[in-house]
Amino acid sequence: MLLTLSQWLLAQNPEWGFLRVFQYLTFRAVMSAMTALLIGLGLGPWVIRKLTELKIGQPIREYGVQSHLAKRGTPTMGGVLILLGIGVATLLWFDWSNRFVWVVMLVTFGFGAVGWVDDWRKVVDKNPEGMRSREKFFWQSLIGLVAAAYLAFAVSESNNQKVLELFVNWVQSGFTAELPPRADLMLPFFKTVSYPLGVFGFIAMSYFVMVGASNAVNFTDGLDGLAIMPVVLVGSALGIFAYIVGNSVYSKYLLFPYIPGAGELLIFCGALAGAGLAFLWFNAHPAQVFMGDVGALALGGALGTIAIITRQEIVLGIMGAVFVAEVLSVMLQVSWFKYTKKKYGEGRRILKMAPLHHHFEKSGWTETQVVIRFWIITMLLCLVGLATLKLR
Repeated sequence: MLLTLSQWLLAQNPEWGFLRVFQYLTFRAVMSAMTALLIGLGLGPWVIRKLTELKIGQPIREYGVQSHLAKRGTPTMGGVLILLGIGVATLLWFDWSNRFVWVVMLVTFGFGAVGWVDDWRKVVDKNPEGMRSREKFFWQSLIGLVAAAYLAFAVSESNNQKVLELFVNWVQSGFTAELPPRADLMLPFFKTVSYPLGVFGFIAMSYFVMVGASNAVNFTDGLDGLAIMPVVLVGSALGIFAYIVGNSVYSKYLLFPYIPGAGELLIFCGALAGAGLAFLWFNAHPAQVFMGDVGALALGGALGTIAIITRQEIVLGIMGAVFVAEVLSVMLQVSWFKYTKKKYGEGRRILKMAPLHHHFEKSGWTETQVVIRFWIITMLLCLVGLATLKLR
């Protein structure tokens, strides 16, 4: 919005040359981060107070870590503070004609709405389980498939008119036409190795990345500050990838596919980082507010969507390995328990408790030790991910 306003003012008043600074993507990204940060810090106390007044407190499972029972009643649904900061900052500073930012916003706030309903049911119904898994998965799948179907053609062309033409050609070919190379699955650390996915393969993989990342962040959100800092780190790193693949010079030099318009995602990533850091101010141990599903599902979906647009799905798995480990720990624990119960008549466990962060708590780590160490691991993995920019 401010970009369009500055362009109009500059056209009316050519002597106002200072307004040209709004044309610079890096300037708007920094301002987006600062805007989201200030919104979060300014509105945080008010949001926490309102959540407390509405008695929107976090329910705690009785069979969970016993030390967490003291957290019962702490305001949850604090993710609305993050989404508010991201939404306002992004709308103020990004180019409204950019299609990719709108897609990321759709997925982010769509998944956030699903999480909001889940959190609300937990609070109103006093049910720690919230929305039924099938119902939650259905809505996530609907949003994810719609976004994935659009992105299958959007990353391949430079504007929506050409996207429509590509879609029509694909239909007329009997659904056999291949997508351009920029839609291939890229392997990190290799210069020219990529695998064509086809339209259906692209949609399936994108759906898996979006929904998988969303639920992975949700599983990770179990300790004070545990999920939000890795989200900030991974989101910021993805912003660098977005800036590069959206720049014809840098993408050519670094042997990345050039995706026109992807650079504008840096504005969203800046807002995500600013809003995330503001939330961490209140979510640091001992937490004054919890993110809730409204924040976790939304942020995970955002990371997955940005990775798809920038063609960095595998790199997302590297940088977000903490999220991957958390969700795999749950899957393995549940699968092994069911298998052993069926075979031996008694369910057995691989870990002391899932998700993984609870296993370390049961092993004697304090909550802050788990959180800080997971942060450090994520920092290192983000550096590894960024190294793929040059080590190819």
